[in-house]
Amino acid sequence: MRFQFVRRLPVLLTLCLLGNAFAAQETAPRPPAASLKKPAGASQPVDERGFIRRWMVLEPIPSGGQLTESAVETVVQGAALPGDAPAIPRDGDTVEKNGTLRWHALETKAYNLNLYHFAWALTKPTSNVLFWVVTTVDAPQEMRDVRLAICSNAASQWWLNGERVIGLYNDRQAVIDDGVSKRVTLRKGRNLIRAAIINGGGATDFCARFLDAQNRPVTNLRVSLQPN
Repeated sequence: MRFQFVRRLPVLLTLCLLGNAFAAQETAPRPPAASLKKPAGASQPVDERGFIRRWMVLEPIPSGGQLTESAVETVVQGAALPGDAPAIPRDGDTVEKNGTLRWHALETKAYNLNLYHFAWALTKPTSNVLFWVVTTVDAPQEMRDVRLAICSNAASQWWLNGERVIGLYNDRQAVIDDGVSKRVTLRKGRNLIRAAIINGGGATDFCARFLDAQNRPVTNLRVSLQPN
């Protein structure tokens, strides 16, 4: 029996070393998300198709992963953040919600912001989670009868200047202009957009832009993450 144990000892040591290596790999810092970067400069115009590419993103909050309208309502209420909802946070601000969560100022290199890349790079969970996102757009003049056009994978709820204007529910892929709000007015100057993106599992991302009364992208807006 002792002989068998001695013979197995190298195998046991190898398994232990492999286990430690895998554990270290899971906890080691990961490279930054290739699809995202830190914003440079105080503001940025929307892109040529009107997409908003700068956002403040809060690290994910655990959720039940249910994506029906009623379940999303419950999850969003439970994940409500303390403080002044109309205010935009600063990069690095923290929130106590299921632990300490940090806000990140991000700019996506594509039309959509990949939340899976964001969370994975931080070794945060990507499934059964809720992400809060917020940004502001500056309009050169009042704009009536525009609509907020959004997409999300999976469910999401969206607010403009404190009023909820649209929601998407159930498991879905992010398709451009998948959801379009009622007609709204962008006031001259700063307008705040806030959204909750809820993911059940797998990939998760979102996009947003404004369409004018003729369903053309609004391209003369500037995006800012500067605090009020």
